[in-house]
Formats: sequence, structure tokens, C-alpha cells
Amino acid sequence: MESRLSRLEAVQNVLLEIGQRSSTCSDIADFLQAVHAALGRIMYAANFYVALSDHGTVRFPYFVDEFDIAPDAGRVVRLAGAEQSPTAWVIIHGKQLVMTAGDEAMHVDGGASWGGGTAAEHWIGCPLLDQQHQVLGAIVIQSYDAEHRFSLEDQALFALIATHVSSALQGLQSMDRLEKAVQERTALLAHEVAERRRAENLQHALFEIANLSAQAADAATLYARLHAIISELVTANNFLIALYHPDSSEITIPYFVDEKDAQAPVKRFRYGVGMSSYVLARRQPCLLDAHSYAALLASGEMNEPLGNAAIASWMGAPMLLGERAYGVIIVQSYDASVVYGQAELDVLAFMASHVAVAIARMQADRAMRQAKETLEEQNAALNRALEALKEAQSELVRQEKLASLGRLVAGVAHEINTPLGICVTATSHLVQELKLTREDLASGQLDEDGLQEFFGIIDQTLRIMTTNTQRAAALVRSFKQVAVDQSSDDMRNFNLRKYLDEILLSLQPKLKGKPIKVAVECAPELQLRSYPGAISQIVTNMVVNSMVHGFPEGEPGNIRINARSDGDMLLLDYSDDGLGMDSATLGQLFDPFFTTKRGSGGSGLGAHILYNLVTGALGGTVKVASAPGMGLHYTIRFPLEPKTA
Repeated sequence: MESRLSRLEAVQNVLLEIGQRSSTCSDIADFLQAVHAALGRIMYAANFYVALSDHGTVRFPYFVDEFDIAPDAGRVVRLAGAEQSPTAWVIIHGKQLVMTAGDEAMHVDGGASWGGGTAAEHWIGCPLLDQQHQVLGAIVIQSYDAEHRFSLEDQALFALIATHVSSALQGLQSMDRLEKAVQERTALLAHEVAERRRAENLQHALFEIANLSAQAADAATLYARLHAIISELVTANNFLIALYHPDSSEITIPYFVDEKDAQAPVKRFRYGVGMSSYVLARRQPCLLDAHSYAALLASGEMNEPLGNAAIASWMGAPMLLGERAYGVIIVQSYDASVVYGQAELDVLAFMASHVAVAIARMQADRAMRQAKETLEEQNAALNRALEALKEAQSELVRQEKLASLGRLVAGVAHEINTPLGICVTATSHLVQELKLTREDLASGQLDEDGLQEFFGIIDQTLRIMTTNTQRAAALVRSFKQVAVDQSSDDMRNFNLRKYLDEILLSLQPKLKGKPIKVAVECAPELQLRSYPGAISQIVTNMVVNSMVHGFPEGEPGNIRINARSDGDMLLLDYSDDGLGMDSATLGQLFDPFFTTKRGSGGSGLGAHILYNLVTGALGGTVKVASAPGMGLHYTIRFPLEPKTA
């Protein structure tokens, strides 16, 4: 009897471990390896594999065998027929198959090829079914010697474990697809935002250049402002403007900034000398590196170089308007890490052409008005583009909230499976013990010791069932309220302490298995009339961000949540003792799409959504403080009852 109870306890531990691993593992192969190790503690499992099927194909993400070589985990092959392979039979029929060496020999004697591996002494395959009873694949365990055969109890336990593995795999596959979709969409929108931002900066630069003649008090201010505008688009630590005077065939340098030369070598020189003349003669942008610059000097194509020749990268663009050349803009670098390319040259050429327009506008009012009209049209187009971008950002934020709710659903589903599975196992055990006790009573073999032992089994089993049913009920109750709130924007009255406990309970699938402690300080009588969905999203984002960014994998940590009323305001203090962040990262914390975990599940919207919910729906304020090694501290204030429009 003790051995049966010990095995029941071992089975319970295995099921709990599978549930924990399903919420902590992000890789299917790692999860299946953990399942294999756990299975080996309750039955013989030297030979174990999992096959996943999809639209007539199959792959083997995990395969361990004493004799057969494991197939490539990433290779997808056509699914065999039900009469060609026992694994295919399980997948096609969606039923458990138990097969002995004799059963396999019957298939071989019949002339049919029955699988491609080594013949097993005992073979068990169970289907992996999703919630709609659609087959995801098969899980198989087998033995090659007569000493290790699987009893009926082993077969039942393996089928039970298969149901838990099915639920976990479905969640892992769903989360993987969802995360990939969010990552792809985030990357696409981030690219669009970068392009929009680049277009906005370019448009802003054009606007500034078009208005230079009206804003500048003198020529020095005009050229300095032009330098600043171009520096916002390309690195321009070394910058000069050369103006061409066709009436005297001379070039002047009204503006010169250089890291090595304090002032221009010459202020005025004849046309045909230096790189400015070279660019004007060619009437097209020019891009050079140190090697090509030296080759140009050696060939004699450029006469009498002016200034420092120890450049790493150089580019110049003529200021042309029609057939008229106004001069040249030159940018150069002495730093080998700052090398210009075609993109920078295109920007400089674009700017140079508009500088020519600006100069022409200073000479003719009519040209200036025409340029202004063009600029207004471009600004209108930019505003339309920005509105479209804002709509796209709003849609991405909505998808991120739905993705968060989806992960919550998957985690709670895994958590509920474990206690319910334990209850099913305990009930089956109790029914079996009741049957044995009745048989002893009928045969007259039941004595007082046997009766007391039966009562002990009943007591222990009922405690197990009570604990696990209460756990499942608490999970369902918490999930129902938090899930409804996160998908609703309604205001209602609620007790803040109880609601914080429900939020943290719904986050247990993410916290389980991590050495992170969460402490809540909140008066049990504190009542709010507010938006619980917003508060749930805020607390969830802060806790998840701490786990993802604040604590390295496997490292212990502490999270503290303190909530208290302050007059008609609520003060919510949140802090962790994690890694913290430097001032540069802290300054971008609330920016959309900013994340330090790009490509590892981070979308860059968690803190952005938090900020919008606090300052928007709740009508409050949020402050954040952090330093490397000092953790992160949020101070959030909002009304106990937000004002309604």
C-alpha cells in the first residue's frame, strides 16, 4: 500500500513538474527533454520520442533511442500510412496503441513493412490531442528487452502524461506563433517608423533651409544654421561652404569648421584650384576615401589641394539651380570609424540642391514664394503620413494587449490542468482502494487494522483532492476577473488589495519556477472606483518587465508593491532590486518600440502602454528612477475616482 501511495506521490510530482516546465520553457525540445527526465522517475523510459504532425507531414523534435539514430529535429517528412508505421497509426487514428514483439511480427509476416526502426519487445504510443481533439502528433515509449515491460497501470499513466504534454505543446506552439507574429509586425512597424522619422527629419531640414533667408540676421548666422541643419542628417564635424563667383572666376570660403585646422587655409582663391573647383567642374556629387583621394592627387586631376589631406572619408556636392552653380558644400572625416556612403552622399546632394534654392530665394522674392508653396504641400503630405503612423501605432498597442491576454490564457490553462489531473488520479486510486476493501469485507479478511488503513487512505486522498480543487477554483476565479477587466474599459467599484492578489495569482504561471518574491503592502479596506482593466495592465507590465529585463535567468530577486491613499489620490509605489538601467536607457523607457531585448520577445511597448494608461485613462502621473545595480522604482499617482467626460 505504501508503494502505491509513493508512486501516486511521484506521479503527482511529475505532473506538477510538467506544468511548471510548460510555463518556464520557451523551446519545445527543452520541454520534451524535461518530460523525458520526469517520466524516467516513474517508469522505464530509456527509449522515448515525440512526433509532431502538420497537414500530412511529420517531424521528430525529440528522439532518444538505444539502437536507432535520431532523425534531424528540423527535418519534415511525409507521414506514412497507418499500415506502414505504428507511429503513423496513432497519429491517423488518434488512439493509443500498445504493441508487443509478437504483434509486430504478425505485421511483418503478413508482408507489410511495419515501421522503420528496430523491433521492440513492448511499444506504447499515445496521440497528442488539442482542445478540439485534433491530433498534434504522437508520444512513444518502448523497450527492447523482456525484463522491461509496461503494466496496465504504466499504460494508463503514460496516457495521462500524454494529455498534459498535449496541453503544454499546444500552448508552446500557440505562444511561439503569436510571439513571431508580434515580432514580425513590430519589426515592420519599427522600419516604417524609422522611414517616417527620416522623412520627417528631411522635411524639417528642407523647411529650415527654405526659411533661412528670412530668419538669419547676417551671413555668418545663415551658414552656421545651415551647418546645424545638415548635421542633424549626417555626421558633419568638418564642414565648409564654398561660393562660386562667375563674374570674377573666384571661389570664397564664408564658413569653415575643421577639427584639425582652426581656420581656412585661404579665404579666396581662383576657380580651378582645390577640391571645390573639381566638384564644380564635374557638376555632380563626389565621394572619396583616403585611397581614392590620394589617387586623385597623384593623377593630377585635382590641382593644388588646399587644407589637411589626412582624411578618412570625404564628400562634396555642388549647389546647382538649373544651369547656374552657386558653390559647393563639403563634409569630411578624419576618423576611420566615420565613413560616408552613397546614402549620406545622396542626402548631402539633396541638401545642396535645396541650399541653392534658398540662396536663389534671397535674391528673388518670387522664387522664395514658389518654394514656400511647395513646402506647404510637402508639410501637408507629411502630416497625413504622421496620422497614418499614429493609427498604425494604436493598432500595434491593441495587438500587444491582446497578445498579453493570450499568454495569460495559456498560462492559466496549464496551471488548471495540473490540479485537475491530480484530482482525477486521486479519484481513480480511491475507487480502486474502495473496491479492494469491499472484497476484503466480503471475504471476511477485513480486520480493524485494515479498516484503519483504509480510513487513512481516504483521509489523505480527500486532502489531496480538496487542496487541488481549491487551487483550481482560485485560479479560475482570478483569471475570470482579470481577463474580463483587461479586455474591458469599464469603470467599477472594487477592493484594491483583493484585486492586486488576483492579478498576481493570474501571473503565477510566469513567476512559477523563478526565485523571485513579490510582496504587496495595501490596506485591506482600500476601495476604488476606477478602471480595473487599466490597473491590471499596468501591474502586469511592470512585473513582466522586471522578470524579463531586471533579473537574469535563475537569479533571485524581490519585487515590492505598496499602495495607499493620499487624500483623494492613490499612491502606487513599485520597485524591484534587479539590474537597473543607466540614464540613457531610462530616458527612453517610455518611448514606443524601445527595448533592450529586441529579438528575444521584447516588443518595446510595455512601458509605453503603462505610461499611456496612467496619464490617459487614469488621469494620473508616473515617475521612474533607476541606476545600474540599484533596481527600478515607479511612483504612480492617480485619483481614487477618475473624472469622467
